[in-house]
Amino acid sequence: MTKPPVRRRRNAERTREEILQAALEEFSSMGHSGARVDRIAARAGVSKPMIYDYFGDKDAIYAAALREAYVQIRRGEEQLALDPDDPREAVRELVRFTMDHFRRKPWFIRILNSENLMGGQTVARMHDAAEIQSVLVKRLTRILAQGAEQGVFRPDVDPAEFYVSVASLCYFPISNMHTLRVVFDLPLDDPWIERRAEEASDMLLAWLTIKTD
Repeated sequence: MTKPPVRRRRNAERTREEILQAALEEFSSMGHSGARVDRIAARAGVSKPMIYDYFGDKDAIYAAALREAYVQIRRGEEQLALDPDDPREAVRELVRFTMDHFRRKPWFIRILNSENLMGGQTVARMHDAAEIQSVLVKRLTRILAQGAEQGVFRPDVDPAEFYVSVASLCYFPISNMHTLRVVFDLPLDDPWIERRAEEASDMLLAWLTIKTD
């Protein structure tokens, strides 16, 4: 008696995820103004009326896709085995993940670019934006505090501002890879990106490290 409702609920959840992923790809490729709900429906393999039933109008679909972009990166960070007892390695793991996420999910950078071009209007209306980010901030707070207690990190580091530095160093090589490849004749292949992640970690750790002289 209970199996059919469970099966329908799972299908509904999977359909919602597929629509959100299709919306992420469409909005990140075409921008808010250029995106079309019929193409989102085609990508997801559903009808336009079904998308409207799930989310509402185009603005609501975009808002849900933007929220999903944040949810996915925070979910990935939450699954990282960041050991607060080894804060230096924890920082390296976070940087590696961030660079890899930007590289493997290029729609993340593109949809954030679109939102910034619109002045951040949609994310400003996202009621749980701070809550979504709080998991990362809490974990970074623990890592930075442990590093300070161990005497290896400076004690005056704001976790949110530190993450801005992490994201900045990982963001530029991915967001500008095509122009960097042409202008500077850089390979921008996987080994190069991985090396950039290690070098970004070195820079961040050098800034975090307490000077002994």
